[in-house]
Amino acid sequence: MDRLLAVAYPDAGCELDFATPLELLVATVLSAQTTDRRVNAVTPVLFARYPTAAHYAGADRAELEELLRPLGFFRAKAAAVMGLGQALVDRYDGEVPGRLRDLVTLPGVGRKTANVVLGNAFGVPGITVDTHLGRLARRFGWTEQTDPDKVEAELAALFPRRDQTMLSHHVIWHGRRCCHAKRPACGACPLARLCPSYGVGPTDPDEAARLLTTEGPR
Repeated sequence: MDRLLAVAYPDAGCELDFATPLELLVATVLSAQTTDRRVNAVTPVLFARYPTAAHYAGADRAELEELLRPLGFFRAKAAAVMGLGQALVDRYDGEVPGRLRDLVTLPGVGRKTANVVLGNAFGVPGITVDTHLGRLARRFGWTEQTDPDKVEAELAALFPRRDQTMLSHHVIWHGRRCCHAKRPACGACPLARLCPSYGVGPTDPDEAARLLTTEGPR
């Protein structure tokens, strides 16, 4: 199934724009409850204004909130990235650590965010269990777990470690574009012959094709 998804989505990868581990970490934190596209519209100005962890730690809250206003929950998100910047300055000399056990000690950073950063900024493989991956893993019959940590553990036992970052991208892209939560496009799905949940959504090819999107909600 993962090989078929790799063929279907040859360009799959992180959809957040970034150039450094810090930029990816901040962008991932900001992506909660919004789309990657909207985050990418805000971050060029944000990253230019706050190039280091120290800049976030010492940010003017009102100015930062105004930059983040288009993302929603802008007050909470401003507080989150300021706290994140301060923790990086205090604990890691302003640098983003490259180990999961260190990343998850940072405020607002769980295993999902840590695996995004490790896999895409440091080349350390891992499984990113967001809502799409968790939902599809259950639809595919890979797990019955609902707890993200347990889903991660069960999928880690199924897939070679070297493949886990790209596996996450393939499944997340599929969840955003085809295998939607309410009406999956079963009739246009590259996994139709293998998926135990085939038929949950429309199986007519034309009807299913109309459900396909280029980017779904995060």
